[in-house]
Amino acid sequence: MTSRVVRVAMVAGEASGDLLSSHLIQAIRAKLPNAEFFGIGGPKMMGQGFKAWFPLETLAVRGYVEVLKHYREISGIRNDVKRRLLSDPPDVFIGVDAPDFNLVLEKSLKRRGVPAIHYVSPSIWAWRGKRIHKIGDSVSRILALFPFEPLLYEKEGIPVSYVGHPLADMLPVEDCRDKARELLELSPQQPVFALLPGSRQSELEYMADTFIETAKLIHRKVSNAQFLVPMATRETRLLFEAALYRCQARELPIRLLFGHAHEAMMASDAVLVASGTATLEAALLKRPMAIVYKMAPLSYRLMRHMGYLPYVGLPNILAGKFVVPEFIQDDATPENLAQALLNFLGDKETCIRIGEVFREIHLQLKQNTAEKAAEAVLGCLPAEMRKNAAPAAA
Repeated sequence: MTSRVVRVAMVAGEASGDLLSSHLIQAIRAKLPNAEFFGIGGPKMMGQGFKAWFPLETLAVRGYVEVLKHYREISGIRNDVKRRLLSDPPDVFIGVDAPDFNLVLEKSLKRRGVPAIHYVSPSIWAWRGKRIHKIGDSVSRILALFPFEPLLYEKEGIPVSYVGHPLADMLPVEDCRDKARELLELSPQQPVFALLPGSRQSELEYMADTFIETAKLIHRKVSNAQFLVPMATRETRLLFEAALYRCQARELPIRLLFGHAHEAMMASDAVLVASGTATLEAALLKRPMAIVYKMAPLSYRLMRHMGYLPYVGLPNILAGKFVVPEFIQDDATPENLAQALLNFLGDKETCIRIGEVFREIHLQLKQNTAEKAAEAVLGCLPAEMRKNAAPAAA
């Protein structure tokens, strides 16, 4: 007898969530081959058979001011998704990051008896810690990516599973610089810098010019430098190309890549990266980096007093100390950023020490995440839906 279809609703809000979700979909489908997935997602999720009601780019807005500008559109999308999910409830809902959007949906579905899972703990350890009570009211279980997070939820009696980070499973523990340079047809001796100004359009609007001006300063001092700029979407590529014209930088030795962010970072001597998941990717690839965080001035003024930690970048947070420099808002000048990257180029011993710290982080996060997350999701389903699931991998 054929088991009934398990319907899984998911909402991811940006490129990192798309990646997380695609791996989770694949792992769940390995256990429940007839599962259906739908909601809000991106190209990687759709590549796994996900049916997107809206593209995730509609939710990729950062900062208080920016969210207010798009509030009506985002609120309308959430209301539509909520209406559709409540009128025809899924068997389980998985909100992937995007807590301000997803927790509202999760609370409504949890009240209707639908298991509501939140994948990626909100950064309550960094700022707005009182959110944990709202999270507890909204979710059936939290899937935590970092090892220090479960204790915070366990203290409040909130079900939580530590699943590690899928990037630690995906990315090589060993250094693959030479292989990446061969793939990108780069000289082993040439100075190479990877520039990652963000995956969201709003990030490009605030950081593209700064990144380009930084490259110009570096090029004046290192004339044979090569700059690799991976772009997540066609829209962000167009924004960066417009910035190149605006900054009169069309002659810079910049290679725009569509995707291939990991290869670009692996091939580089140092990375200039916008704060976010890409900083963790750079750390897992054992690359020295300068972390940049810029946003609308009003948004920054509202947020800067809310943080609990002296750092904003995930590599420093996971290490519990400043391993790589961070340049926040007004400190994120081309002069400061160029000097930081040039320092790495001339200090190999520091780069080696940074790589050793990042290797320790990598081994801690490597947990076979997709498998663990899928098991946690199945554990929230009724027994009759789980009985035909494939057993966990050894």
